Amino acid sequence: MMRVWAVPVLLVLCGSAVATGLLRKDRPGEAVALLAVFLLLAATNSPVLFPRSVSAAEAQRRSAEDGRPIVYWRPGCPFCMRLRMRLGRGARKLHWVNIWRDAAGAAEVRAVNDGNETVPTVVIAGRPYTNPDPAWMRDQLSRSR
Repeated sequence: MMRVWAVPVLLVLCGSAVATGLLRKDRPGEAVALLAVFLLLAATNSPVLFPRSVSAAEAQRRSAEDGRPIVYWRPGCPFCMRLRMRLGRGARKLHWVNIWRDAAGAAEVRAVNDGNETVPTVVIAGRPYTNPDPAWMRDQLSRSR
């Protein structure tokens, strides 16, 4: 659990320290702007932006029932964030598995990516796709309706 929040917490702490230093030098405008940047970075690196993660076993069970794709991801991954943001509301239709929280999910990703934990890895109808184009994913979601 702590591993997931390590980067966002570190960004908030660093931003607070830098802002405090700027406030002591009577530069409040710069302090507020810099703190806002650090808070934005922390938010984008946190798991908050992603739909609730489930275990790999649960995602596979649900996918078998409803046919929806499974997305293996990890916090802080810029490619995962890009996919999530570009899918918009469609992202909620997918089953998301955080590989930092689920060892079986990480093993699944390594199995299809030559031992690497390359994310996002999307599994559609049992077939894995590593770092798929978001436009292609939106097309796949629209076809599955």
